[in-house]
Amino acid sequence: MADVADVIVLGGGVIGLTTAVTLAERGLRVRVWSRDPAGATTSAVAGALWWPYRIEPAERVGVWALETLAVYEELAAGACRQTAVVARSPADGSLTTGPGPGGTGVRLVAGVHGGERFAALGPWAAELKGAVEVAEGLRVVLPLLDMPVHLAWLERRLVAAGGAVERRAVAGFAEAAARAPVVVNCTGLGARELVPDAGVRAVRGQLVVVENPGIAEWFTEADSASAATTYFFPQPAGLVLGGTAEADDERREPDAGTAREIVARCARVRPEIARARVLGHRVGLRPVREAGVRIEAEALPGGGLLVHNYGHGGAGVTVAWGCARAAAALVG
Repeated sequence: MADVADVIVLGGGVIGLTTAVTLAERGLRVRVWSRDPAGATTSAVAGALWWPYRIEPAERVGVWALETLAVYEELAAGACRQTAVVARSPADGSLTTGPGPGGTGVRLVAGVHGGERFAALGPWAAELKGAVEVAEGLRVVLPLLDMPVHLAWLERRLVAAGGAVERRAVAGFAEAAARAPVVVNCTGLGARELVPDAGVRAVRGQLVVVENPGIAEWFTEADSASAATTYFFPQPAGLVLGGTAEADDERREPDAGTAREIVARCARVRPEIARARVLGHRVGLRPVREAGVRIEAEALPGGGLLVHNYGHGGAGVTVAWGCARAAAALVG
């Protein structure tokens, strides 16, 4: 039967799809059940620079992040060998960069983490190739992902491995367990009600997308004590400006005042941003878990296995492959 599965993965964001790909490429029959299409998930809204941001536990995050970094570096190298689109508009000088059609959406891009120093980071930072401290902060080349492209690529890779994605919401794990002996919970913020896990909280992130006035490098500056952050990422669809980290704020509509503040903060770093035409606004709710990422297995009534992989906060992209492999190891 076409719908027979060894594993059902709940959740179609970057964590769910990466976990599903990992399992399918190990020979398991995998189906992803996702309430929303990949392009409507929180993952699709992410600015998507690789960096361990707002994620715990610190002692495990470094390993997961470095495993994921190695994968992205391979994908970026492959994209460069295929087609890399880098063009400046003759009309306004705006810059467009990214992989060609059908690519992975992963590029390696240089930038600066403002105010950052190696001494304040974990042991994982010693593995960053070519990273140097400069007056402004830490300068390094890192993966920057075009998430709509990357999510579509993950879905294609899953299908190529024999898996499938279904638009389907679930009210409980038993529904999935009735269709497969293993269920993997990658529901992000949805785990709050589904598990239920009261330790999962929404941290709101708002972004502004503007026409790129010719900026080819990214920049970030974050204060963990503030809900306001400053960053810009050159993406193919425009320059993504951020941002916010508003705990327990679940407003999904962009706030006009917040958008103006984001543009103003970014323009203090690069004044030309102040004159850039606004193309759109984005809001995403990061699934932060107070106890950190949960990768854990438990038995289900009837003998099934439930594996949890949720609580990645603002760094799901950064740890996706490392966490997928850790979860897959629990599946067996």
